[in-house]
Amino acid sequence: MKEKTVKRLPYGNSNFERLISDNYIFVDKTFYIEALEKEANTYQFFIRPRKFGKSLFLSMLTHYYDLLSAERFSALFGELYIGENPTPLRNSYAVMEFDFSGLDTSTPDNFKKSFSGKVQSTVQQFLSSYKSIFAQSNGLINDIEEKQPGVGAMDIAFRVVRDANVKLFIIIDEYDHFANDLIAQGMNDVYKEMVHANGIVRDFYETLKIGTKTVVDRIFITGISPVMIDDLTSGFNIAMNLSLKVCYNNMMGFTEQEVERLMDEAGVERDLIIVDMKWYYNGYLFNKKATDRIYNPSMILYFFYNIIDSGEIPEKIIDDNLKTDYGRLQRLTRNEANRETLLQIVKNEGIIAEVQSKFSIDNLYDNNYFISLLFYMGLLTIEKPAGSVVRLCIPNYSIKTVFWEYILKSAQINAGFAINTEELRLSIFALAYDGQAKPFLDYVSRNIFNRLSNIDLQRFDEKYIKIILLTCLFQSRSYIPVSEAETDTGYVDIYLHRSPLAPDVTYEWLFELKYLKAGEKSLPVHRSKAQEQLQNYSRSSLMKDRKNLKKAVILFIGKNKYELFEGG
Repeated sequence: MKEKTVKRLPYGNSNFERLISDNYIFVDKTFYIEALEKEANTYQFFIRPRKFGKSLFLSMLTHYYDLLSAERFSALFGELYIGENPTPLRNSYAVMEFDFSGLDTSTPDNFKKSFSGKVQSTVQQFLSSYKSIFAQSNGLINDIEEKQPGVGAMDIAFRVVRDANVKLFIIIDEYDHFANDLIAQGMNDVYKEMVHANGIVRDFYETLKIGTKTVVDRIFITGISPVMIDDLTSGFNIAMNLSLKVCYNNMMGFTEQEVERLMDEAGVERDLIIVDMKWYYNGYLFNKKATDRIYNPSMILYFFYNIIDSGEIPEKIIDDNLKTDYGRLQRLTRNEANRETLLQIVKNEGIIAEVQSKFSIDNLYDNNYFISLLFYMGLLTIEKPAGSVVRLCIPNYSIKTVFWEYILKSAQINAGFAINTEELRLSIFALAYDGQAKPFLDYVSRNIFNRLSNIDLQRFDEKYIKIILLTCLFQSRSYIPVSEAETDTGYVDIYLHRSPLAPDVTYEWLFELKYLKAGEKSLPVHRSKAQEQLQNYSRSSLMKDRKNLKKAVILFIGKNKYELFEGG
């Protein structure tokens, strides 16, 4: 029997030509080339969260439209949808690609130099790539280098393209990367200076807009938020935002069917997948009418790569690249209103809101716009319609851990305490292997709750307690802590599910939490109700066959005291 040929996983690779030529898997998204061409507006704007396949998609567009790639069309696209259904515009453009990541935003002057240099070097590279078409390229490249015209180099490129009687396709990746950095550093004034009238960024987009009157026939721009495109206002008001159109919900990222095919082509051993991939990595929906929820491609490729590389699921099921999102959250919540909104999202695992299609930097501290920014960043997604608005939820467990880490670190900063990781580890070991909850609760009560600041005490309630507990439990690899685990008899406050990374864990747990203010006399009533709930949960179809399942009612009284009742 002929052995099945497997392909390489494209983890960390966004070069379309290399994927096709070097036996990598390519999830065919070329149908969308045809769809984008049918759009009435040829100047297009499309945003998706970080690590969602934007750069690879742009690389695909470049190779499809680049007139220098015409001889390789069959080799690159022959086995893909667009190879069998080519459009009239294939290989008909000179393509100029900008990537605005990695700019120096440390000072206003450094940014101006960095941005200007990026535009200039891109134009020079463009002229060099098309030497066979632009006969005067070498002289112009040297002239640009000597005069250093920065954004002015665009005019030189447009003139050369016009004289050669070809059309130009402009592709811009990471269009807002530097804007996000400036905003995150609190350099809003610098941002406005660069983007508004007479600013260097506005000059670039105004030059690009002028170019559409002569040689710029198509534009495709990507990034992670719509903030800057709106702030440019009349400087660049020609692009159509396609990000939320239902027909483009699946254009980037993987559907469940695509993940299945990817596993087959890569030869991923399904027996090794002992975790719920949907729960960890899936869940993104960019239009409430869309039918497919989308996997984050970077997350799923990381997971499969580690399985193929080591023959087992990775010790860290959650990609460390997500840690950068924690930093973004921290910077976006410098004001109290955003911090409170974020806390409510984590407490309720979602929020009802209306996703805004565009907004200015001046709106970032407005509640609806802040929530929309979290949506575009991939930290929230559409759960279900709610009248004229939608309920947004946290997409998956991986993103939940980003929120939990944010909450715990914020509490640590406010109260000035540090986590004793060794003591915490030992207390969770007692939960997992000795079936004892008291060491863990003693640790949390003594080291965290008793040290909370006045700011945190104002938020102290049952849901806030749950968040802190979940965050601490997440630090261990013994458990997958599940908030509001759904059973056929209700929702468990916390279910400590045995981690697939620690199959030898002896005990799983159900925690039912109650909070009473100091001095309340209703403790027996709360305890009795919680014990009854636990008994019902443990009899549910989800829990009744779980091995060594322990139950505990935890009553927190004020911030300094708790009572533990095991056994349900």
